[in-house]
Amino acid sequence: MAFGALRTLREAGRRVPEDVAVIGFDDATIAVQADPPLTTVFQPVEEMGRQMARLLVARIRGEDLPAPHIVLDTQLIHRASA
Repeated sequence: MAFGALRTLREAGRRVPEDVAVIGFDDATIAVQADPPLTTVFQPVEEMGRQMARLLVARIRGEDLPAPHIVLDTQLIHRASA
């Protein structure tokens, strides 16, 4: 979505980040290749998968589940788009 926004803004004559700041999510590996490099939010996708698998296995086994919400750290990766 953010890459599409960069392209659309460029086509509309807008400058990023001078006119519009753009921030993506997930810190895709191609974020550094965008023009300008995309500021993005990193989330620990592998850890999310591990936690979901652990909860799923616990549910299948009929075990009491831990707290209903698990909060994982995210990180803002600041680059040139914002």
